[in-house]
Amino acid sequence: MTALRPEQDGAGGFEDAVRGLDDPLNDPLPGQHPSPWFRAEEAQQEAAGGPERGEPEPEWYDPEGYAQDWYGGAPAGRQAPVRDDQTVALRTADTRRIVEPEPTAEPGGDPERETEPESGAPVPAEGRAARRRAAKKGGGGRRRASGAPPSAAAEDGGKPLTRVEARRAARAAKPTAGVLVSRAIGEVFISIGVLMLLFVTYQLWWSNIRAHNLAGNARHHLEDDWASGKGKPDSFEPGQGFAILSIPKLDVVVPIAEGISKTKVLDKGMVGHYDKDSIPTAMPDAKTGNFALAGHRNTHGEPFRYINRLRPGDPIVVETQDTYYVYKMASILPQTPPSNTAVINPVPVGSGFTTPGRYITLTTCTPEFTSTYRMIVWGKMVEERPRSEGKPDALVG
Repeated sequence: MTALRPEQDGAGGFEDAVRGLDDPLNDPLPGQHPSPWFRAEEAQQEAAGGPERGEPEPEWYDPEGYAQDWYGGAPAGRQAPVRDDQTVALRTADTRRIVEPEPTAEPGGDPERETEPESGAPVPAEGRAARRRAAKKGGGGRRRASGAPPSAAAEDGGKPLTRVEARRAARAAKPTAGVLVSRAIGEVFISIGVLMLLFVTYQLWWSNIRAHNLAGNARHHLEDDWASGKGKPDSFEPGQGFAILSIPKLDVVVPIAEGISKTKVLDKGMVGHYDKDSIPTAMPDAKTGNFALAGHRNTHGEPFRYINRLRPGDPIVVETQDTYYVYKMASILPQTPPSNTAVINPVPVGSGFTTPGRYITLTTCTPEFTSTYRMIVWGKMVEERPRSEGKPDALVG
């Protein structure tokens, strides 16, 4: 039996002495090492030819780590000496195991935010096994918490966010009710603006193109009827064309239809004759009376847009199937209420005419792009010329 050394007195020394006994079940064969624990110095001496006296007792050496696996570790504090000529690895014979402490939560802080036991740095809420697997893969760092979305990136210092912080960031990124309402209102305004732009484009551009085409077709159709001998009724139906108005100074040539209906006459680019359905006025062939016409100043062909540019003496010609009626502009009323119907009387009020005669009246809206007032232009007939005699000088020139 191995004698106890002075430093082995007590319970610990007894356990060391018992541990040092040879195990009969594990005794090696002759010539082999007595146990997995053998002296490193003896192994080297055997390789060199034998031990030398006077040398200090070497430390324990476990080449294969059997003692760690079979006996729970070498005696505490024992380690093989490290030499430059050793070609085998030395292992620590300390039987104590290092237990990694559990992560702790910061006092008074977020219970889901863990910290390192020594540094106090926050770490994601994940298990030690996951951290070990990440370390074995060579990542060297902690992975992002599985519950945190990829967008929950660190904002300060590159530190990852906790689950609670990630949720708060996700909630903050969601638009509030006020933002949604403002977006909806903005989209409504944008839609209204687009519709208004389309409407203005239609009114100022497309309506003119369409009206010019309709008026041109009506004019050609009327001229074809005249050439074939048609178009001599005693009265005309509302919307039916029966004459052509020419204003050479304004380069206007437009059909005249019966009635002043907006949809049937005016919006189609034609000018309308005040008939029995509105305020009856005379026809051009009447011996006395006022031939009153209405037309758009803006949009839908706008035939009367520039009648304010007419000056006294400028010709206005009305062409029918048999005759040319030539008028000369006499006066203008720049603005009057729509209720002033006296301007189309047989002797129009405000025109300067005082006795019955053969007159023409042109009416349109003013100011431009509104229908608040009416602008009135008057003229007096100066020539009646049959079509068989050719065009009058006003049209030839």
